[in-house]
Amino acid sequence: MTHASHPAGELLTPHTLLVLRLLAAWRALFSLLALLGALAPWTGLLPGLPVWQGLLISVALGLAAVFSLLASRDILLRRHRGRMLSLVLDYLSLVACFIAVLQIGGVFLGIDALGEVFGRSIWFLFVVLAGYLLGAAGDYFLHDPRTEALLRQIGKWVMLFGALAFLVVANLPQGLLALARNLANPAGLGAVAGMVVFGLALWAMWRSPTALALNARTGHEQMLSGWLFLSPNLLGFLIFFAGPLLLSFYFSFTDSDAFNPPNWVGLANYARILNVTIKPLASPDQLAREVLDISVYDEVGRLKIGNGGLLFGAEDRFFWLALRNTLMYALAVVPLSVIPALVLANILNSKLPGMKFFRAVYFIPSIAAIVGIALVWQWLYNATVGYINYFITLAVEFLNNTFQAGLTDPKIRWVSDERTALLSIIIIAAWQTMGFNTVLFLAGLQNIPGELYEAATVDGAGAWDKFWRITLPLLAPSTFYVVSTTTIQAMQVFEQVFILMNPPEGPNNSTITLVLYLYRSGFQNFKQGYASALAWVLFIVIFGLTLIQFRQQRRSSIYEN
Repeated sequence: MTHASHPAGELLTPHTLLVLRLLAAWRALFSLLALLGALAPWTGLLPGLPVWQGLLISVALGLAAVFSLLASRDILLRRHRGRMLSLVLDYLSLVACFIAVLQIGGVFLGIDALGEVFGRSIWFLFVVLAGYLLGAAGDYFLHDPRTEALLRQIGKWVMLFGALAFLVVANLPQGLLALARNLANPAGLGAVAGMVVFGLALWAMWRSPTALALNARTGHEQMLSGWLFLSPNLLGFLIFFAGPLLLSFYFSFTDSDAFNPPNWVGLANYARILNVTIKPLASPDQLAREVLDISVYDEVGRLKIGNGGLLFGAEDRFFWLALRNTLMYALAVVPLSVIPALVLANILNSKLPGMKFFRAVYFIPSIAAIVGIALVWQWLYNATVGYINYFITLAVEFLNNTFQAGLTDPKIRWVSDERTALLSIIIIAAWQTMGFNTVLFLAGLQNIPGELYEAATVDGAGAWDKFWRITLPLLAPSTFYVVSTTTIQAMQVFEQVFILMNPPEGPNNSTITLVLYLYRSGFQNFKQGYASALAWVLFIVIFGLTLIQFRQQRRSSIYEN
């Protein structure tokens, strides 16, 4: 359909003109209803509604009222912008009504009930599959039309039987009756009516006569189709990521505890996080209460300087302990998972036999389930029966018996000693991340032209000169990406610590990390306002580190923008 081939004036039949006027009137009515809805939270019609929810409803419906009124004017002026705005508003409203129908009708709870009987009914889905395969087998009897038609007919009946049996065993009829009962109330009927109205408005605006009358072009239709296909993912991003992100920013200024209406506390959460003090010590062993106001501050650590020192205190000592552990973890994991990955990538980029096998072997840890990995390493770290200590014992005995080294078996308590607890997490993370980084470096290496190495060989360059003057500079974009993503991942470490350590904080809080502390504050202590502030502080730290890496990469890059 080429909309540009017909002048808009020729398309204004009486019927099309009536439809345009009705759609413009509908947009004006929608604007009025949206405006009334925007005022509803502040008129006492929605008692008990939190302030942030009322503000969100008012802003959303207020914008919808403005855009709908603008669309009404554009439709009367036969501008395509009015069609675009109408389609967006009606589509979003249709989705909202559909979600309301699911919620009011108890469909989400019904999915749980379906899960309980799904094991009994799943076998009938195999009957449906068998019917499909039986019908598809008719393609092998194209030379015999009667057999082909018979197989296709039997396949359809088998599929129909399997589908009906699945629905009956899964209690779908009872579910439909329950859905009808749940929707038999003003809210449910209103949601259903909204779906019908918005669906009809969407269909009327999408139709070709309306589109042509509003000067639609082929490019407009292609753009609308593209946005339509993107809309599920885009709405999911807005609802499940962008929305909670903005909501957490609001909660970071409140005392939300997930049970009571949140109260606005301003910057109090951030002030508590960042409230620190540094006091001089007369002696390295001076008691903290002699220099700190212990009603406000707790000791985080001390630095010995000669016969004195400095005492570092904070209102929230656990945040600073978590920040210290997280930074130490990142400073160790990033080089341990990047440098060996670069070396391995250069080795695997060679044309030696078996390289494809080793590429897969090194990548396996990156795709393995973190829970299984942590449990396996927990067993390996066992101080009594773990293989790591077993091999250390064998090595010590070999050195003592062979060279009379006089070594003592350390019997390392990997996860129960505060000196090695964080190290045990670092080893797991480096081992798991190295394979993925190797694949990224390998992809970058394979994009480097081989002619450069050949020319360098002709000029007499050795292997080290090639690596230092060709490989590293041309791998700068890959290196930047690998270092940045590894750093971000390291700053968000949680699963390994939570699963491996018991308790997760480790001995003497040696493995408490920022995300773990955030989790403990928000979901164990139910200080969700404070946890939201922690999350945004963590975001600022990660963003700052990434920005530093980005600026450094731009300075050292050989490429010109």
